[in-house]
Amino acid sequence: MDFPQLPQPPEEYLCHGLNNLVFDETNYDRQEMHSEYSRLQGKFNEQQEKNFHDVMDSVESKQGGVYFVYGSGGCGKTYLWRTIICKLRSEGKIVLPVASSGIAATLLPGGRTAHSRFKIPINLDENSFCNIGHNSDIAHLIRNTSLIIWDEAPMQHRYVFECLDRSFRDLMKSVDSKYYHLPFGGITVLFCGDFKQILPVITYGSRSDIVSACITRSKLWNICQIYLLHQNMRLSGTCSDSEKELLKEFACWVLDVGNGNTQQFEGGMSSSSEFEISIPPGFCNMEHCNSVENMIVNIFPGFLQNYKNSNYISERAILTPTNQTVSYINSKIVEMIPGEEFCYLSVDRADDFGGTDAELDVAFPTEYLNSLCIPGLPNHELKLNEGVVVMLMRNLNQTLGLCNGTRLIVTKCFKYCV
Repeated sequence: MDFPQLPQPPEEYLCHGLNNLVFDETNYDRQEMHSEYSRLQGKFNEQQEKNFHDVMDSVESKQGGVYFVYGSGGCGKTYLWRTIICKLRSEGKIVLPVASSGIAATLLPGGRTAHSRFKIPINLDENSFCNIGHNSDIAHLIRNTSLIIWDEAPMQHRYVFECLDRSFRDLMKSVDSKYYHLPFGGITVLFCGDFKQILPVITYGSRSDIVSACITRSKLWNICQIYLLHQNMRLSGTCSDSEKELLKEFACWVLDVGNGNTQQFEGGMSSSSEFEISIPPGFCNMEHCNSVENMIVNIFPGFLQNYKNSNYISERAILTPTNQTVSYINSKIVEMIPGEEFCYLSVDRADDFGGTDAELDVAFPTEYLNSLCIPGLPNHELKLNEGVVVMLMRNLNQTLGLCNGTRLIVTKCFKYCV
């Protein structure tokens, strides 16, 4: 060494030809994982128990298998994934939990978005491959993987799963030629989700276009074993009998809405050709007038005393169908927070314009650019305060949970940064 007097990094950070991806996925405390598995597995219901053993048998056989676990919210899907992950990691095996969205990936231990983990292209067709080289670290990781868990799978286009299937077959054939003829190269894959939630987004697509893009229209669906989770595990909590009955009634009504079994509104079909449903009076606040202010007070009771409490904020939210409504409600809540309000403005200008600067100002005036509300980007005027909840729009560090969709609380506002 040229400079022996300089302090050296720890041995585990030095390059010894070790694949860091494999190291990260096997560097778990096996004893801790086994203890967590024993705690979780003891609370399985009958449906979860069967699903668990079938998946584990497929992993042990090393012949691959494709499974889909279908269940509504609260049926214990995430609980099942955590148990399987702890079991395999306690045995030193590699399991890759991924999800279609960043916020869903944070619910899985060591979860990542599928596109980030498997280098899936953004623009896909029926012949696409993942951007994975045969000699890359991610290829070596995949060849040593025992199980892949994919949450919120119905959100993705069927081309995504077919692309992954082709890529895995191509990678695994270097291990054994027989794997080329097995689904996903002989790696057991466990899909899960709820078709009553978000389906693939097809820009300006018709209903038939969306259905055609679903995983159920893929050739892989014919070899997929389907499991159903019916029992709502959220109703088995420690709440009182009256609260359980109210939660059960609400859960059944939500399922009826998703299945199209609710009573249709007297007006029949609305002008927008969508069904209108009547909400039971017990689920509405009929004592006060219908206003945004009253909704905020009911959803966030004692807001001024608890707005900096992360547990208080994480337990409640207001869902709206459009970004315009989101902006309006957010502005109302920000105005309620005491302290100095900071206003951040974007720098909007058009690039790659072939004309002169004068023609640029006429073609794309600043006022027009400032008025645009683009999905995935903040508005031109962003008003913040200490204690305001914001949503992260770009992945910063997925291993720490800082991925798109994560909710954060602003702790300090400066002139040019937050």
